[in-house]
Amino acid sequence: MTSGLWELVLKGVWTTIQLLVFGALLATAVSFVVGIARTHRLWIVRFVAGVYTEVFRGTSALVMIFWVYFVLPVVSGWQLVPLWAGTLALGLTYGAYGSEIVRGALNAVDPAQKEGGIALSFTPTQRLRLIVLPQAVPEMIPSFCNLLIELLKGTALVSVMGMGDLTFSANLVRLALQQSAEIYTYVLLIYFAIAFVLTRLMRGLEKRLKAGVGKDPGTERAARELKRAQTTGVGVAGGAGLGGGAA
Repeated sequence: MTSGLWELVLKGVWTTIQLLVFGALLATAVSFVVGIARTHRLWIVRFVAGVYTEVFRGTSALVMIFWVYFVLPVVSGWQLVPLWAGTLALGLTYGAYGSEIVRGALNAVDPAQKEGGIALSFTPTQRLRLIVLPQAVPEMIPSFCNLLIELLKGTALVSVMGMGDLTFSANLVRLALQQSAEIYTYVLLIYFAIAFVLTRLMRGLEKRLKAGVGKDPGTERAARELKRAQTTGVGVAGGAGLGGGAA
């Protein structure tokens, strides 16, 4: 490829990264707001949050992009540029999936922890901020990592609006060179490289957050092995035999 075509591809990569960052920020905000609302004590709040989740989780991201870019201007009179239209559509769609991650992690926190907050006369907001979220957030990271990778792959959908993302730029290069195999192999490798970097960053964040609440990965692994040994009886019996021999 010529330098000009490589420049076109690199511009597409930059557009994809912008869309990924903005979409991830919106999806994260939506995930926490709606996910926390799904656990609210008022049924009307839970109902509204549940309706949002079911609607956006049950509709196609591609159709949502079409709706935001082509239908929303007709309904509201506001025409969004492709970048913001893609950000809005993807952020709201993937935020619905993220809200279920948040809801599940919040409900997985030991009820005794919440009861301890009540005993200390904490308000519901204080219990959420000081007790529940610090323990729930580290458990969300692996699922959020998967969702972030899905969002990265979903950014390719914005090419239907003529937006110059990586996929759109690669298609232009393919039409210019008539070399589909080479071009799309490059595109696959670029997407993989971005996803790999994201995965490593999220794993580092997970370790840091777990260390902040006293959940060292090595300690957790040892605890799981001990629990497995106690359940199966294999490790316990071996340990007992060794102890008896020593005595």
